[in-house]
Amino acid sequence: MRLDKYLKTARIIKRRTVANEACDAGRVTLNGRVARASAEVRPGDIIEITFGNRVTRVEVLAVEESVRKEAAADLFRYLPAEASEEAPAEESE
Repeated sequence: MRLDKYLKTARIIKRRTVANEACDAGRVTLNGRVARASAEVRPGDIIEITFGNRVTRVEVLAVEESVRKEAAADLFRYLPAEASEEAPAEESE
């Protein structure tokens, strides 16, 4: 599924056009790389969105074409913002 569509379906961003604009502005990363709106999202991917000074990191748990509002939160889980910096250090030790 496209990144912009996933962000809207999972209700991380309310509208697909806003998700598309965030991707075009370089405020969305997928697995540590700046992502285009057309990037493919798969379970296990890490999405990071920057709005102003606020950073939101989520891990993709499932990808579905459409879900009910109540089930949208089951598609992802929030991650702490600093986890990306700590994880590589733990693996190298």
